[in-house]
Amino acid sequence: MSEGLGAKGALRAPVVLFAFNRPELTSRVFATIRAARPSRLFLVCDGPRADRPGEADRCAAVRQILSEVDWPCEVERNYSDENMGCGLRVSSGIEWVFARTEEAIFLEDDILPDSTFFRYCDELLERYRTDERVLTISGYNAFGESTATVESYWFSAYPRSWGWASWRRAWYGYDFHMSAWPTFRASPAWRQKRSEEREAFCPWMDDVFAGLPSIWDAQLLLLAWQKDALTVIPRQNLVENLGFGVGATNTPTVPALSPHGTWPMGFPLKHPDAVRRDRAQELRWVRLEHRITGSAAGRAVRRYLRRVKRRILDVLASRNTA
Repeated sequence: MSEGLGAKGALRAPVVLFAFNRPELTSRVFATIRAARPSRLFLVCDGPRADRPGEADRCAAVRQILSEVDWPCEVERNYSDENMGCGLRVSSGIEWVFARTEEAIFLEDDILPDSTFFRYCDELLERYRTDERVLTISGYNAFGESTATVESYWFSAYPRSWGWASWRRAWYGYDFHMSAWPTFRASPAWRQKRSEEREAFCPWMDDVFAGLPSIWDAQLLLLAWQKDALTVIPRQNLVENLGFGVGATNTPTVPALSPHGTWPMGFPLKHPDAVRRDRAQELRWVRLEHRITGSAAGRAVRRYLRRVKRRILDVLASRNTA
């Protein structure tokens, strides 16, 4: 029996793969799905951009790879003829999937999972299926390993979408346009968050609300906050993001925290005693990932000075163009 499969040797949950224009990466990720042999597979592809020479051929090569399902499997495809952008393509694809199944495991074409990722997701989808406190299951651990954790996973208020799983019931309320963000930002729930959280996420959420960049997971983070729901974080990192650098839409550089490689999950899973946020690990994660250092007062002064500098530069620029 493959270590990536469930206890009876079969993967219960459907698998979803999002792909676009990178046949080399798609081939590697698809090979891991073939090894897991899901009985149900959803394939979601974006279309080529008209102004990118050669992209139509690369998209066609990706779709040819995805046609090679050589194991017993029910396959459904949602392929766009035109380019929708990674934000709308992924969010609409997730909505399409959840119209057809109650739960699923999600991968993108640049997220390479360890074989144990599938069994880990499969078991936790079953365990927390009706637990409204849990929004998603993530395969990503930015630390590589959470050495302070003895259980197989811990809980965070921040969804992580580099290899994840979830349920239809968790998707209710998702809004691609983030129309509730201004109200939430003015609410006591936002003001009660730690200064590090507000500093790390507010500019990002403001940008996404304004329409930049084209992403879908900031909206999932807002949904988690609105529902006061948690994400499962594995003790060991189970997925590797291969998509940094040239050709990436939103990840041209490697983030401050990015583990190299994956660690296999051990079974049987050791479950935490309670569904409870690990605030200490969260805070360390946010500070390191967003390069937040010093005291809250010191950071506030630096933000103020940056705003003053930007205003001065704007004034000078307006005078130069007058």
